[in-house]
Amino acid sequence: MPRTADHDARRAQIAAAVVRLVAGDGLDAATVARVAAEAGVSVGLVQHYFPAKDDMLLFAYERVMTDAGSRVAQRIAEGEARQGTINGVVLDSLMELLPVDEARRAEYRVARAFHGRALDNAALTEVARRWAEDIRRRLSVAVQNGTECGEVDPETDAELAAVRMVALVGGLAEQVYRDADRPVGARTMAAAAERILRDCLDDVFAGECRHYM
Repeated sequence: MPRTADHDARRAQIAAAVVRLVAGDGLDAATVARVAAEAGVSVGLVQHYFPAKDDMLLFAYERVMTDAGSRVAQRIAEGEARQGTINGVVLDSLMELLPVDEARRAEYRVARAFHGRALDNAALTEVARRWAEDIRRRLSVAVQNGTECGEVDPETDAELAAVRMVALVGGLAEQVYRDADRPVGARTMAAAAERILRDCLDDVFAGECRHYM
């Protein structure tokens, strides 16, 4: 099928309907009939753009993960533009992955629903793998850059540090999603998650940045 602006817009419209249904009622809610109704189009039109339901779900999942990755990239660009420390840029970026508001809670629920389906679907598994690899790569590069500007000890294993940060934010995201307002000492779980992230990053990026001095 030739790619046109209308073609892309229709697919995006249908994918957005999938995401809204999954965010509200779970993955089983994303039937072709309900997606068509949610998108305000006919079942035939949905099937025209996505002949198989799995194609529709895969496209929706890719858009969710791409949107999350785009926000991380935007935070990095903004931090670089204001000449922020790498520590601060990484913190802002990782905070985008915590479900601390309604939009990110919905996104997290959708992503987790698809992650579960990915256990038995090779195409979804590949999307998840590429996304996780992209985040690890960005963090590894950040650590490498930190060794050059003085924020990171030159002996630090950048890839190991990246895996540590990804594992931490993933675990924190699950706890924040399940009970963001639960008291953790004098903080809520959401505030505690940010504090824990800060402590981790302060450990990795323990030096002073010389880049803008």
